[in-house]
Amino acid sequence: MKVQKQDTQAVSPSAAIKFVVLLGIVSLLADMTYEGARSITGPFLALLGASATTVGVVAGFGELIGYSLRLISGYLSDRTGQYWIITLIGYGVNLLAVPLLALAGHWPLAAALMVMERIGKAIRTPARDAMLSHATKAMGRGWGFGLHEAMDQIGAMLGPLIVAAVLYMRGSYRASFGILLVPALLAISVLITARMLYPRPRELETCTPELETKGFDKRFWCYLAAVAFIAAGYADFPLIAYHFGKTESVPTVWIPMFYAVAMGVDAVAALICGYLFDRLGLTVTLFATLIAAGFAPCIFFGNFAFALVGMVLWGIGMGAQESIMRAAVAGMVSAHRRGAAYGFFNTGFGIAWFCGSALMGVLYDVSFPVLIIFSVAIQLTALPLLWIVRSEHSSQPIQEG
Repeated sequence: MKVQKQDTQAVSPSAAIKFVVLLGIVSLLADMTYEGARSITGPFLALLGASATTVGVVAGFGELIGYSLRLISGYLSDRTGQYWIITLIGYGVNLLAVPLLALAGHWPLAAALMVMERIGKAIRTPARDAMLSHATKAMGRGWGFGLHEAMDQIGAMLGPLIVAAVLYMRGSYRASFGILLVPALLAISVLITARMLYPRPRELETCTPELETKGFDKRFWCYLAAVAFIAAGYADFPLIAYHFGKTESVPTVWIPMFYAVAMGVDAVAALICGYLFDRLGLTVTLFATLIAAGFAPCIFFGNFAFALVGMVLWGIGMGAQESIMRAAVAGMVSAHRRGAAYGFFNTGFGIAWFCGSALMGVLYDVSFPVLIIFSVAIQLTALPLLWIVRSEHSSQPIQEG
């Protein structure tokens, strides 16, 4: 193990906050773009002649390849140090693929653009999260990632509402994709502005002696295993929406509203969990996991009221996953390996989510009780691992780089 000494430099919390807010605005506009599109890509593919199986395979394959590529993207981010270039390329592919859907005349082309959108997100996410980890050191990592996630989810709420408004005014799917070019271009413009104002985001993090190791320590791998269990037990909203529609426990017109409620809860939960994380550490992750594990019985066994409670719990879990679970990674690895760490984290999370979702889809056709038991049990399996990480995290030095 080597110790590299670096100069200690005071960092202004206000500068860090401005950087996080700028990237938050980018995420808000980006989510407006691709979440708005994702709310109608299924029926759009059907309109172009794709079967239900094709829609499911395209969506699943896009998520799988999108998460898998984050491992490569994270490694290249650390290897080259070109975090901004990789982030810009990723956002460009991610966002511009959406309005191009308006020009797709056949479902294979539309499917390819949907996969390209996921690939773009895979390219930019580890590099962006690594830059965020530098800025959030000065303001509190939990609060910083929580603020970013809250802004992200505001966009996730607004995008589908914009698309719904276009369709309500008798617009077409193509018109909806076309209008999403506006937030896409705004997001890229704000991102370029952030690049000009903060060309070296690593300078936002106070430098301390950096520990160089050949790999990640056991805390990181134990934490990744815990997060993978949580992801595997989380039901995708398409399955939840399918259940609501099939059982009529929630009227059709209310299903998108339930999703909007969950996204709103996600935003609020991210802020609250982030604030508490900076004061209580991984203890917050334990409680958030325990609370969110109750979503499955409420959603799959409940009536309208219980289903709504289930969506609130589901939103709390999503808020924790996208804020404090990302924030914790930054305290487990040194600064020069954050891109790779977030690549591993996102890839492991995504593969576990995909496998768990596929299995829950099968279990849904077999037995509701078995599905619920699987979802709750596998999420609770993460608690002992999180407890171990929490104990070791408080007794070992944090590699702040």
